[in-house]
Amino acid sequence: MPGIIVNSRDSFDDAYRKFKKQCDRNLIVIEARARQYHETETEKRKKEKIATRKKILKKIYTLRRYESRL
Repeated sequence: MPGIIVNSRDSFDDAYRKFKKQCDRNLIVIEARARQYHETETEKRKKEKIATRKKILKKIYTLRRYESRL
């Protein structure tokens, strides 16, 4: 569990920023969102398929941009 030690000279914003950084490092928010709803295997496969399609299209797009400059 993340925890920070606040000095007397730290403002609330500084302490909050440190706490958020600590939470991001421990992947707490991502894990909480993942546990919030149950995701079936079909939905997982569908998301993976969409993600791979996006990666391929991005790669094609960058290659075409590079080729057009030549």
